[in-house]
Amino acid sequence: MDRATMIAQLKTRRSDKRDALDAILADAKRSNAMTSGQRTMFDSHESEIRTLDDRIDELESAQRMDDAAAETARKYAPAASAETRNSRMTVVNEPGPYRPDGNHSWFGDMYAARSGDYAAADRLRRSSESRGVTTGAGSGSAFVPPKYLVDQWIQLARPGRPTADLLAPMPMPTGTNQVSIPKIATGSSVASQATELTGISQTDITTSSVTAPVVTLAGQQIVSVQELQMSPGAIDQVVMSDLAAQYGQVLDSQVINGAGTGNTLKGLLNQTGITSLTWTAATPAVTGANGLWGNLANLISQLHSARYAPPTAIIVHPRRWAWIAAATDSQFRPLVNPEASGVNVYGTNGAIASEGYVGKIMGVPVYTDASIPTNLGAGTNQDAIIVLRASDVMLWEGVAGGTEPRIEAFEQPFAGSLGVLFRVYSFAAMASRYPASIGVITGTGLVAPSF
Repeated sequence: MDRATMIAQLKTRRSDKRDALDAILADAKRSNAMTSGQRTMFDSHESEIRTLDDRIDELESAQRMDDAAAETARKYAPAASAETRNSRMTVVNEPGPYRPDGNHSWFGDMYAARSGDYAAADRLRRSSESRGVTTGAGSGSAFVPPKYLVDQWIQLARPGRPTADLLAPMPMPTGTNQVSIPKIATGSSVASQATELTGISQTDITTSSVTAPVVTLAGQQIVSVQELQMSPGAIDQVVMSDLAAQYGQVLDSQVINGAGTGNTLKGLLNQTGITSLTWTAATPAVTGANGLWGNLANLISQLHSARYAPPTAIIVHPRRWAWIAAATDSQFRPLVNPEASGVNVYGTNGAIASEGYVGKIMGVPVYTDASIPTNLGAGTNQDAIIVLRASDVMLWEGVAGGTEPRIEAFEQPFAGSLGVLFRVYSFAAMASRYPASIGVITGTGLVAPSF
């Protein structure tokens, strides 16, 4: 509900109360007296009219200030770039009531709004209105978080979700517990025409679909009322950063190795129809006969043949990249070089990072991800290497047709101990139309490396 609608509703309610007062006065005039019941009703309506007048004046004053600020912004603020306008993140044209350096806590206002604080409720509504999205229902129990907290959520989640961030991002659709995407099962045919004016090749396209269940990822945190009311606003960032980090880690782990059962995603390692390669080696080495180099080249070749398009990412555990980077040739020269210089260059170092982009092998970007399992195989000491065309795998995230989590506050469960429960949840689904473009290397060649 925007401020103009609130003002209109309050004015309608005031008009109804005014009509009720006029009716009481008309009855009293006809009987030349006002009964005690009429007097009580008259006083009640008059008191409520004064309260409504104060609230209307407060909202209209805020509206005038916002209109003036918007006019100033239109005159003097630089226009947003096309890149910014086309970004999937919401563009906010004014600072709003909630900022990292501001005086108001969004979490604190969610609690205060439930306790009847009109100013806190108005700040929550203005924050959501400025985002251009629909707020949740119910006296401050659920509101769209301010943009800086959502940005912080995404930024803080990324260190724990490098593989998830490589996939094609999609907003979560509404009204469904599974996502379905179309797929061509049998394509058209083309052949040489036998002779002029004879029939040409025709094969009707048949279609199927790929479905993926929608799973729910959620977490909660209990914060004391004292912390909400006495904190200068930092509690928002503390709680969000903790929940964001855990959300990112759990989502990324399921994207890689989710079983697809028990309300979990079916991860890359467990997708049906992927291109698998088993590397068996008693003494694993990066190069040489039956080395990692040859097996990687074999897998990449299979992906080209299956997808007719190149892979875009190689994903390894940090320990595997360290082992690759430590490899040397017979003259003790490193095979992975910082600037693609040197002799016998196997790969290049692009960055020094625990998780994320670290370099290239055979021209394919390499990413490290600590969510790659290291307990695979009979000895529970093997990791895996994933090679894929990341744009072929779609990842839906968010709530109510968006890409953002839902954050809610509840006082009642912990009212007896002066606590407020903050709940964060998001829906996710994952599917690939071309599972053959996901390649996985496993086997004894990937046991815990020796340096």
